[in-house]
Amino acid sequence: MVQNNKTMENYIIERYKKSINYYWKASRNNRKAYKLTRSLIVILGASVTLVASLSSANFIEDTIWDIIFAIATPVLAAVLTIVGGFAQSFHWGAAWRDMVLNAEKLEKEHDRYHATKPEERDDKKELKILNDIVISETQNFFQRILGGAKKDKNRSGRNDDEIS
Repeated sequence: MVQNNKTMENYIIERYKKSINYYWKASRNNRKAYKLTRSLIVILGASVTLVASLSSANFIEDTIWDIIFAIATPVLAAVLTIVGGFAQSFHWGAAWRDMVLNAEKLEKEHDRYHATKPEERDDKKELKILNDIVISETQNFFQRILGGAKKDKNRSGRNDDEIS
């Protein structure tokens, strides 16, 4: 029984560590994507305005710059639209926030688990807490990406409080 409890304890601790590491890594990736797309939107937005203004200036008429600016304006506008579309579709800012919050929740629960005396731990309850946090974030992720989709009822036919 002691060996079985130690094995379960190791399993739960490892699950917490893997989940925490995943959410911190995902938060870093989402932060990078968010900051990159926000910067590109600002830079490209200003560039489209500048290039469009310069393309109508009299001093570039009948020069190579006239052709370059005539081509660059719609190309920059198209790239701006693409970057903006990706930013709106993937919600990297919200994903960054949610990943950090989930990592923090998991760390809090991991700390609580370690602070609880081994004989007072309820392994099934611990796994339920861990799984509920992960499943909740997964549902939030798909709702954020796909929009107002409602949560599906449990299709497994078992009570959500049960652990297999």
